[in-house]
Amino acid sequence: MDHKERVRRALRGEEVDRPPVSFWGHDFFREWSAAELAEYTVEFQRRHDFDFVKLNPRATYYYEAWGNTYDRPDEPRQPRMLSHALRSAADLGAIEEIDPTAGPFGEQLEALGLVVRQLGEEVDIVQTVFSPLAVAGRLAGPDLGVFRRWIEDDPAAVHTGLATIARVLARYSAGCVAAGASGIFFATTEWATRDACDEAFYREFGRPYDLQVLHAVKDAPLNIAHICRARNLLELTLDYPVAAFNWSTAEEGNLSLAEGLGRTDKAVIGGLDQRQVHRADAGVLAEQARAAIRESGGRRMMVSAGCAISPLTPPETLQAVVEAVRP
Repeated sequence: MDHKERVRRALRGEEVDRPPVSFWGHDFFREWSAAELAEYTVEFQRRHDFDFVKLNPRATYYYEAWGNTYDRPDEPRQPRMLSHALRSAADLGAIEEIDPTAGPFGEQLEALGLVVRQLGEEVDIVQTVFSPLAVAGRLAGPDLGVFRRWIEDDPAAVHTGLATIARVLARYSAGCVAAGASGIFFATTEWATRDACDEAFYREFGRPYDLQVLHAVKDAPLNIAHICRARNLLELTLDYPVAAFNWSTAEEGNLSLAEGLGRTDKAVIGGLDQRQVHRADAGVLAEQARAAIRESGGRRMMVSAGCAISPLTPPETLQAVVEAVRP
């Protein structure tokens, strides 16, 4: 099977020659232009020949689009916030509905186009999109407690701002599919977890805006919902219009792959602990991959980590996992 056929059959729960496998991670030094991000992405794929490609841009580009500023790292780490755009719930309620083809969004559409032109004939490519709640929270600054106080003080303004952000992200996501992406990798980041909120909170401030974005690309073949962190709220999202769910099965309070498969008819992606991939013995990781396949029965599943892997991961380690999956 070629990559695309293998992925499509896995999504449908049909027999495959082997489960699809893919990994993704940051190159913190080459995420600052469309050309560099595309170059890194293509190099990573050419080295490992994964079954699908998740474009992994710098995590700050959504916030930059509305005016946050960040430093450019000179060591392998996430950028640090230098300033944030909003000062009050009223600011969020009045947030501008910006052009999703310009600025940082335009840069990412350019990067996506470069990758699609080089890899799109042979492999599915998905673009990363953060949830509206994730974007709004960071526009309030580094302390998410500030955003929580805004919700307490003026929930109506917060809802208005979330709806505006969701409209922009929906249009941007549709633009990514129009540019050749097979779907989006929709990440809830720090919010869809019991460490951040309860179910009632996420039902009010998360789900409606998540769905607004996802419905804009509901016909794309490879939308993936990534439900981050330990003690996550995966079960609140299992009716989302996506083809697959990715989460960390190794973190406390989360469902196993088998439990996830038992609660949805969609595919599951994961099996490896992203916190350990860069430092674990390759043989141990290969056995984790084989165990994930056994646990799921090798149907409706793809082998990966529960989140982005460290840029310090040796290429030989990834290759050992890939070879363990392949017959």
